[in-house]
Amino acid sequence: MDYRQAIEYLNRHTNFEGTKTGSRGALMPTAGQTEGLSLAPIRELLSVLGDPHLAYRVIHITGTNGKGSTAKFTSAILAKTGLSVGTFTSPNLESVNERIMWDLNMISNEDFARVMSLLAAVEPLLTLGPGRFDLLTAAAFVWFAELGVEVAVIEVGMLGRFDSTNVVAPDVVVLTNIGKDHTDGATGWRAAIAREKAGIIKKDSHVILGEPFDDLRSIIDQEVAEAGATGVWEADSDFEVVENRVAFGGRVVEIRTPATVHDEIFVPVHGAHQGSNLAVAVAGVEAFFDRPLETDLVRQAVEEIELPGRFEIVGRQPTIILDGAHNREGSLMAKQTLDDEFTRLGSWILVVGMLSGKNPSEILLALGADDFDAIIVTEPTWSRAIPARTIAEAAADLNIEVEIVVDPNEALNRARAVASDDDLILVTGSLYLIGDVRPAARSVAQSGGHGPPQGLKEPFAEP
Repeated sequence: MDYRQAIEYLNRHTNFEGTKTGSRGALMPTAGQTEGLSLAPIRELLSVLGDPHLAYRVIHITGTNGKGSTAKFTSAILAKTGLSVGTFTSPNLESVNERIMWDLNMISNEDFARVMSLLAAVEPLLTLGPGRFDLLTAAAFVWFAELGVEVAVIEVGMLGRFDSTNVVAPDVVVLTNIGKDHTDGATGWRAAIAREKAGIIKKDSHVILGEPFDDLRSIIDQEVAEAGATGVWEADSDFEVVENRVAFGGRVVEIRTPATVHDEIFVPVHGAHQGSNLAVAVAGVEAFFDRPLETDLVRQAVEEIELPGRFEIVGRQPTIILDGAHNREGSLMAKQTLDDEFTRLGSWILVVGMLSGKNPSEILLALGADDFDAIIVTEPTWSRAIPARTIAEAAADLNIEVEIVVDPNEALNRARAVASDDDLILVTGSLYLIGDVRPAARSVAQSGGHGPPQGLKEPFAEP
């Protein structure tokens, strides 16, 4: 089959990412609910393929926020050491190929079609029907084995214990944080979510905790003991971000790990939280090698890092920023990044759309919506999109005026139409919304506008 046929084949399978269900179809109204979830389909598929996921070492990453960025940082550092590195992340923004990368270069259309042809050929041998995410996961594992990668950085799709990726035998397990996603927030939700995410901990793995877990540490320690993991490093005690300051075009951070200190590392992305994500990645790689990294290697690994859709500046005059913040914690970080790193030269315009399972009022408050001069609500072109009118109603309850433009690209065009050169437009609420607008936004940006984004703070020059 060719690439078009491969995509059609993939899309004929149930897309649990696009429904109000968990990764194997069970409704998730309550934190940690796992009824009906099973790894049996992905295990059967991989068994028929010869268990390609066991052919290389693995760093397995879960968490509510930051796991995609942490995966990219981790892969960049590993690649700089000279290892052959596979990376599997989700969701994608513009092309499904983005999810499957080798040394941070995404799989070609030809290789994608070839691997999908293999999966289609073996599917009649299966007794359990794989879902769309099962196929993507298996495709990544097969391609990595074909390439002979030495280590794969694997991001969990949802939760952990019953995620399709949870068939690997990781050397390092990373749990970035616990946030209020895939839950109704009922009593005990943090413990339930932590327990499911900690379900990826395996025998002989080293665990990295990306934040102080305090009230949840007993749950983590229990999972560590039951799995037979080798140890735990926790942020702010075993490793930490010592310094994290604004620089022109990003941040400069200093990171302490159990064995060393890495100072004056320029991170060319916006947001203090990215310094924390980098610290988690550095700790994870040092645990993987069981030795400290050279600071110059870390500097070189991250100096050209790109994180599409993570506070990504895609336009100038006006400044256009795309950020995939999709929950309260992410939205708070987005607003904090604006306040910390951008001077308000003109008006601020918010374009926001969300998926079901989110609380529109909570997200609007976290974004500081009443601090924006204009707000346009829209709908990601995704089956789980919250209707724009529902978001508008939530805004009205908060005495916030909004304009409804249902089509995402029309919403961005509307924002551009009312913006002056000194204004700033933030598009946020969902990575799926970012995927909708990013191609056109980048195309427009490439055809005009020069110089740095308007309002970017310059406390000192890039080192």
